[in-house]
Amino acid sequence: MGEQARAFPEPVEAQVDPRPASHEPREAGRVLGLTRLQLGVLAGIVVAVQLPFLLYLVRGEAPVTATVPFSDDFERQQLGENYFATGGHWRIENGAVHSPGVKNNPLWLQARLPEEVAIEFDVRSESKDGDIKCELFGNGFDHSSGYVIVFGGWSNTISAIARLDEHGRDRVENRTLKVEKGRTYRFRVERRGGALRWYLDGSLAMELDDKNPLRGTGHDRFGFSSWDSDLFFDNLKIEPL
Repeated sequence: MGEQARAFPEPVEAQVDPRPASHEPREAGRVLGLTRLQLGVLAGIVVAVQLPFLLYLVRGEAPVTATVPFSDDFERQQLGENYFATGGHWRIENGAVHSPGVKNNPLWLQARLPEEVAIEFDVRSESKDGDIKCELFGNGFDHSSGYVIVFGGWSNTISAIARLDEHGRDRVENRTLKVEKGRTYRFRVERRGGALRWYLDGSLAMELDDKNPLRGTGHDRFGFSSWDSDLFFDNLKIEPL
C-alpha cells in the first residue's frame, strides 16, 4: 500500500509594523529620567532663582533721582524723592531714618552705584534681637536681589554676607558678632573687584569674595532694611573708589 501524501501548511509572510520604532523611555511619564512632579519642582526652583531678573524685564530699571557721590544727614521732615520702598512705614524721626520692623521691604536710594564703591552710614537697633540689615547691588525693588548684609540676624545669633539669598548655603557667616541694643555703629562697606568688605567702627567684620560679581543694570542699587526691629539710620555717605 503506497504512502499517503503529507499536507504542509502554506508559508506565512512575516508581518511588519509600518509604524516607526519608538525611542521613548520604557517608564511612561518621564522626561530625561525625571517624573512630572520632579520636573515641576525643578521649574519652580528655576523661576524662583530668576524671579528678580524676570520682574526686571517686566518693570524695567528703577527710577534714578540722585547721583554718586551722595550724602544725606536726614535733617528734615520727609524722606523726599530720592528714596523708594515697596512697603513698611519708613519715615524720618529726629534727624534719622526710622525702620519700624519693615519685614524685608528695603528703603532704596534711587541712585546707580558704581561697580567699585564705599558706602558708610550710622545705625542703631532699639531691640535686643539686633536685626540690622542693608542691601547692596540690588535692583531697587526687591529684597535679596543683590548682596545682603545682616548684623545680628535670627534673634541676634548670626551675622552674614549673602548673595541673592540671605538663607543660601553660600553665605559667609559669623556667629560671634552681636548687636548691642541702643549702641550706634558706623558701617562701611567697600567693593573692589569681586571683594566685598564690611567694616564695623573701623574694624573689618566680614568679607565675601565673589568670583562672579553682581554688576550692571539690575544690580546697581543700595537700600537700608530690617526684619522685625526698630532701627535708626543716619549720615549716609556713598563715594566711588
